Amino acid sequence: MMMVSLVLALSVNRLQAADKVARIGYQKSGALLLVKNEGSLEKKLAPLGYGVEWREFSSGVPILEALNAGALDVGHSGDAPVVFAQASGVPFVYIGVTAASPENTGIVVPKNSPLKTLADLRGKKVAFTKGSSAHYLVARALQSAGLTFADITPVYLQPPDARAALQSGTIDAWGIWDPFFAAAEVDAQAHALTEGAKLSPHREFYFSRRDFAQNNPAFVTTLLEILQDSGKRALADPKGTAAFLAPKLGIGLPVMERAEARKESYGAIPMDAPALADQQQVADTFFKLGLLPKAVQVGDYVYHPTK
Repeated sequence: MMMVSLVLALSVNRLQAADKVARIGYQKSGALLLVKNEGSLEKKLAPLGYGVEWREFSSGVPILEALNAGALDVGHSGDAPVVFAQASGVPFVYIGVTAASPENTGIVVPKNSPLKTLADLRGKKVAFTKGSSAHYLVARALQSAGLTFADITPVYLQPPDARAALQSGTIDAWGIWDPFFAAAEVDAQAHALTEGAKLSPHREFYFSRRDFAQNNPAFVTTLLEILQDSGKRALADPKGTAAFLAPKLGIGLPVMERAEARKESYGAIPMDAPALADQQQVADTFFKLGLLPKAVQVGDYVYHPTK
């Protein structure tokens, strides 16, 4: 009888552990890859009864799509995809945000381009990924130069195609983020017309399904603590971080070193007032451009732990 009770107890414990598995979507270039490699999250969560399943994605958009479909609990992305997800009604909440890292994004032109200032973009073909952080950067850059999208020819391209177009001369400029930005500078010797300073904060956002965050506040707290600790180590050793990431991404070490040397978007804290204001500006900009089906209030999607 005692043996039966023990077996039943073990079965119940396994079921409880299975019920608390967190499914995390990550990108190869993100801080979550470092956390996954360290195994620090699993160690910290084990005493709380959580398991972790890691699932790799190419970018923030498919992570949000998977979360919307119920296939993920937690993920991360740059600024633009989460704004579009909010406008589409994806049931997520912002659980964390990194420091701003504006130097990790920019608008580049070929090495011998006659374009020297943002005002020179008038009448030119400018490539960027539609609905991305680079789209937002280009919008803000044009605004700072007294231009609008009507003054240029937007060319919507994914990074690999845009780089080829820049090198072939079929476009005049390219709005992009690291490590593609660094690759254009290092490998193609492209020149930056501008970086994101005073234009685009270029933060990284961590999010969760709304119900998961509300039901698992201990997980959210632990994840942010681990991201903060891992981020400090990455910032303290940019060359070491670059050496780890370069082979994972299939990118040359000099490129990764350039990108990591200027990267500040590590760590994670709950959404604060500056991040909220910056993200609201992103949302308002895309709405004014007619790219969002409705205006959104970012504050409505910020996670507040229950007391």
